[in-house]
Amino acid sequence: MKKILILFGGNSYEHEISCKSAKTIINHIDKKKYQVEIVGIDLKNDWYILNDKEKLNNNWKESNITKIDNIPKYLKQFDKVFPIIHGNPLENGNLQGLFNLFNISYVGSDLLGSIISYDKELTKIICNHYHIPQIPYITIHRKNKLKKIDLDFPVIVKPAKCGSSIGINIANNIKELNKNIQEAFNYDDKVIIEKYIKARELECAVLEDKKLKVSPIGEIKTENNFYDYDSKYIKESKLIIPANLEDNLIKEIKNLSLKIFNILSLKGLARIDFLYDYHNHKLYFNEVNTMPGFTNISMYPLLFNNKGISTKELITKLIENWQ
Repeated sequence: MKKILILFGGNSYEHEISCKSAKTIINHIDKKKYQVEIVGIDLKNDWYILNDKEKLNNNWKESNITKIDNIPKYLKQFDKVFPIIHGNPLENGNLQGLFNLFNISYVGSDLLGSIISYDKELTKIICNHYHIPQIPYITIHRKNKLKKIDLDFPVIVKPAKCGSSIGINIANNIKELNKNIQEAFNYDDKVIIEKYIKARELECAVLEDKKLKVSPIGEIKTENNFYDYDSKYIKESKLIIPANLEDNLIKEIKNLSLKIFNILSLKGLARIDFLYDYHNHKLYFNEVNTMPGFTNISMYPLLFNNKGISTKELITKLIENWQ
């Protein structure tokens, strides 16, 4: 029986979402096939074994836990680690670098794919080289003052390195723009400003099995102007699976998803997000998530559930995809 470690938490604004994702995986993992242990990383980046697997929730630090002093030695006893961790500072390649250094096998993209994909500017630069359609944007750094932008309002302001749509706002004028930039700088020292386009938000999941598999296309409908953090986890947003799209658009999204997965050197799994400008019939690549959520409302597992792959089977495929 293979020993599998489920790793969650971290010093991130997405700590709570990581807890929920880990709970889903624990509830669905094939316990007849795998011996499972759970480790949580707290907000100080200390690592703890959860001795009571039923106590996995936002207050897990109050349960029966054991602190890990020698982390590499502890990790080496497992056949594979499933790091269901979202956001800084551990989804951006830091954790993958640790695993690589000590020859630990793990689920998901490696160091290179994680670094590239977590930095939205790097992702855009590489995808632009391969002629992937993207919305016009500019990048500004904290040390540089914004004098003007060559984009018409409204625009979307977002941190270059942050997940779950945190720190993202729409600006309709220069005053709002400066305010939103300062908020985005709370999360990263680099900010991306994009032209805001009224569009349908579409998502495609990719799974590396014996060969790459793409899911049906899902659509997100929200009452907000875009799919922000509140829309994802607080307010009710409607997930439509499969999305009502023309066959040629479905084919284009799936082909682009596979192409993006390959050119960004991704491994294991990814969710590729698109925006469809339905007024002008134009499709744009938005961003990629190398470790998408596994909560009960997360698009990634739901998309493959619609394809006939259960969450239990999906987890098994991810674990058996040995790096």
